[in-house]
Amino acid sequence: MKILRTGVLLILLSVMLVVVGGAIAGQNGLKIALVIAVLMNGISYFFSDKIALASSGAKPVTREQVPRLYAVMERLAAKANLPVPKLYVIPEPAPNAFATGRNPHHASVAVTEGLLELMSDDELEGVIAHELSHVRNYDILTSSIAATIAGAITYLASMGRFAMIFGYGGGDDDRDRGGGLGALLMIFLAPIAAMMLQLFLSRTREYSADETGARMIGQPYGLISALQKLGAYNQRIPTTSVSPSTAALCIVKPWFGGGTLSSLFSTHPPLADRIAALRELTIVPSRS
Repeated sequence: MKILRTGVLLILLSVMLVVVGGAIAGQNGLKIALVIAVLMNGISYFFSDKIALASSGAKPVTREQVPRLYAVMERLAAKANLPVPKLYVIPEPAPNAFATGRNPHHASVAVTEGLLELMSDDELEGVIAHELSHVRNYDILTSSIAATIAGAITYLASMGRFAMIFGYGGGDDDRDRGGGLGALLMIFLAPIAAMMLQLFLSRTREYSADETGARMIGQPYGLISALQKLGAYNQRIPTTSVSPSTAALCIVKPWFGGGTLSSLFSTHPPLADRIAALRELTIVPSRS
């Protein structure tokens, strides 16, 4: 059901992209939309991990530098039958972590210095299991594609608003151009709808990674404790290294020291809801 739900959301976003292109500029708009989507997806597929790591100031680390992190990662990767991702540390006191990469063979996991200092062994295991679950479920690729399509829709809508300001349109062939009430509604409403679908997909992926991570370990308590601690400290320590564009990848929403948007527009579900879902999770102990 989770895979089906993700597929449906991506299909809705893709259909919306084509519809917006057609409404704004007919067949020409449709072609523009498809070209934009292909180009942006290509860039996202190959370079999103490098962009996220560079923008956060993450530095690659060796086993000698962070033996505790490597020990946890290698143990869980073996348990999940996954390649060990490349490991990075972000010089940031606010505790957080994120995974990135288009597939398990091109994955990286970055944690902040604050997270390594604050987490107990069980809590660190819970955080790493959550991030490995994102890798295992191809969540980073899925989220990148969704963000790319939503971005293309927003770009097309911006083009439409620009064209309206400068009097675009007026031809006789409505099949090759947009216009009218339909185009007007698409220009202003489609970006909002695309953003809401993208946010819903992001929240769904967080719940799924929590559950998969808890099952990977065999119990949810380490992750529950980690989320509680992350929530408490991220309300007191502003994030300075992780960029807002990378915030959606983090295990908890970073606090940048300013005001907060409504939870309706958050990429992360409320921590209380995530913790409640983990508490209700039933995990059958392995016989091995």
